[in-house]
Order: sequence, then structure tokens, then C-alpha cells
Amino acid sequence: MVRGARNHVGGLTVSKAWVHAQSSAKRWGGKPEDYIDIHERMDSTKSAHAEVTHRCVFHSAFGIYIIEEIFGRFVTNSDGREVFVRDIAEQHVLEDLGFIPSLSDWLKEMPAQPWMAGQRKLPVKIVD
Repeated sequence: MVRGARNHVGGLTVSKAWVHAQSSAKRWGGKPEDYIDIHERMDSTKSAHAEVTHRCVFHSAFGIYIIEEIFGRFVTNSDGREVFVRDIAEQHVLEDLGFIPSLSDWLKEMPAQPWMAGQRKLPVKIVD
């Protein structure tokens, strides 16, 4: 077990990519190294935003779709088994959140700010 990781996959939130990778290897075979790149990418947004809301990027149905676009439809693990990337990403989100939220589920909980609508303080001059 990774020190400091909340590893109770069956109950509590998992917080480390390596723990997710171990869970993937247990579920689909192979080694954790077969899955670590996917799980690290899923959690990579915390490097830019060190709040739990970093998860809104990849921990949603839309985020899972993006992960699949990045890694392809499936990976072949070290046992030679093809595993769907979508299944790996869904497993990650389910372990962390207990369900797969939509992007709207995340965003509706974040208050809108005027700058998000493109509100400008200076007039924009359009040149023909």
C-alpha cells in the first residue's frame, strides 16, 4: 500500500493513482504499470488546481470520453488481455466518487462569475 493513500476501494475514496492501478490489475489482470498512465492522467489536473474540484475535468462522463480519446479505445495489459480504456476510467471515477457524474453535475455546483461570460471592461474595436 502507498503511504498516505486512502485505499479502501470497497468503501472510502481512493486518492492515489497507484492504488487505482493496483485495483485495475486486480480486476483485469496484468500489472499496475499497465494502467498507471491512465490513472495518473485522470488525476493530473490536481497539479494545476489543488482542490477537490480538480476532478471536474476527468471525473465525469465527458472526462471519461476525453481519456478514451487520449489513450485509445483499449490497452493491452501484460497478460495480453485487451481492456477498454472507458472501463478503466469508469472504475477510477466510481472508486473516487461512487457514481459517474455528468459535467453538468460538476459545473452546476460552481458559481458563475461575470468573467466567465466574456464580460469586457474595455470596448473591442472591430476592424474591417
